[in-house]
Amino acid sequence: MVLGEQGVIVSELQEGATSLGIEFGSTRIKAVLIDHDYRTLATGDVEWENRLEDGLWTYSMDQIHQGLQAAYAAMAEDVRRQYGVTLTKIGAMGISAMMHGYLAFDKDGRLLVPFRTWRNTNTRQAHEELSQAFKINIPERWSIAHLYQAILNGEEHVPKVAYITTLAGYMHWRLSGRKVIGIGDASGMFPIDSSSKEFDQGLLDIFSRLPQVQAQPWDIHDLLPEPLTAGSDAGALTAEGAALLDPSGQLQPGVPMAPPEGDAGTGMVATNAVRPRTGNVSAGTSIFAMVVLEHPLRDFHPEVDPVTTPAGDPAGMSHANNFTSDLNAWVGLFGEFAKAAGLELKGDALYATLFNQALLGDKDAGGLINYCFYSGEFLAGLEEGRPVFARGPEGRMTLANFMRAQLFSAFSPVTIGMDVMTRQEHVQVDTMVGHGGIFATPKVAQRILAAAFNAPIKVMSTAVEGGAWGMAVLADYLGHADQTLADYLDANVFAGVQSTIEQPDPADVKGFRTFFDRFTKGLPIEQAAVKTIPLQG
Repeated sequence: MVLGEQGVIVSELQEGATSLGIEFGSTRIKAVLIDHDYRTLATGDVEWENRLEDGLWTYSMDQIHQGLQAAYAAMAEDVRRQYGVTLTKIGAMGISAMMHGYLAFDKDGRLLVPFRTWRNTNTRQAHEELSQAFKINIPERWSIAHLYQAILNGEEHVPKVAYITTLAGYMHWRLSGRKVIGIGDASGMFPIDSSSKEFDQGLLDIFSRLPQVQAQPWDIHDLLPEPLTAGSDAGALTAEGAALLDPSGQLQPGVPMAPPEGDAGTGMVATNAVRPRTGNVSAGTSIFAMVVLEHPLRDFHPEVDPVTTPAGDPAGMSHANNFTSDLNAWVGLFGEFAKAAGLELKGDALYATLFNQALLGDKDAGGLINYCFYSGEFLAGLEEGRPVFARGPEGRMTLANFMRAQLFSAFSPVTIGMDVMTRQEHVQVDTMVGHGGIFATPKVAQRILAAAFNAPIKVMSTAVEGGAWGMAVLADYLGHADQTLADYLDANVFAGVQSTIEQPDPADVKGFRTFFDRFTKGLPIEQAAVKTIPLQG
């Protein structure tokens, strides 16, 4: 960087000509500060882990608040270290988090039960009853499924509920005082009417008339946050919010705040996949494939979530609870072996070494099979985690086949829902963009995913920026809301961004399908034979 560029950045930091995105991921909270050219100026992150308490996955309020502060402090320190500036002003900011889950509060703003995350699969009865009542899929992870299951279970806290929201919605509320939510995140709470850009009033009425709901002292219309499309005024950082975010007292309040979004929405923004017939795959602890739809799906499919883009347009999501947890455990095991053998092989180098082996394996992974289910998985019919690696006596047990089986396995659950969209509903996809750290090793995950989806997979130079960067972009969009979100991303953010496209290799596609057939035959869902129910009638 030349001195002139450094001086410009210092000036922008001092004047607050920046945008901040903070995302609460499943294993990491990350803060990203960008300039007006969408370049990352500084980052800060902190690792955290959910806990299984009383059979439910959760994070404590202390973890949430302390993680927010630690990520922000690390980013602010990165600013000071790189540019010699104490961060006091920010031009715009936004909060993102893992979608779904259940945070319930009473009329005084007190949390009624510990945060229930997307990872919980205890809401099957609610999923089935609401899906039948609404005639659309209501996934187990959705906030309304958690609320209804609590009603069915007769939980003591239910009559006291005055407000429910997501993690992003909660954090935005604490920072701004506004009970609002980005429409993409809202679509993981309750179905959205994409024409009105509101919660579906007809379905709210149906929910209100359910006998168990009628017995409650509240009205569902009063419990939900207000959905807002990208670019809408979502309030500003209050003095109390600034003190929560930056206990050092350096950050000034008044920062305009974007509607809080879910990680699916920030993934769509970070991959420029918000137009119809575009799609993206965001891969981390969980994985989801999103396709922006030209029209709603014809039939009810439990494997596909009906959600929206941050602009409120309809999208279909195939969401798998499991992706890298099992894979990371195996990579960690190989890392321990490398250390025991006296080899210095860590981080990206370790992953790259192992991932590249996968390209050398037999096309079908040599008959090896792996199930990556660290936690329960609706798509597989599993209520609890059961990670398993298996092989028959005829399997070819090589490192290359083992790693190929690991990557095939990681992409297999999300393929179940994608097959429904592309093979049963004949959804058309012009571009599919990969997003997440797994794509940092050139070509490997990109080629495996192309085989799984039998579609070209694009990976852009921004692929590893992550959802926090996407949220920072949504914060910047507050100043460009005279453009549609799609036009803004095309013209401002992604103009000139470099990318690579990996076409599906027919032999790889055939090999994946052989593996996938073995994979699905061993799943409980295969024996359950999930039925497709028409929406009409």
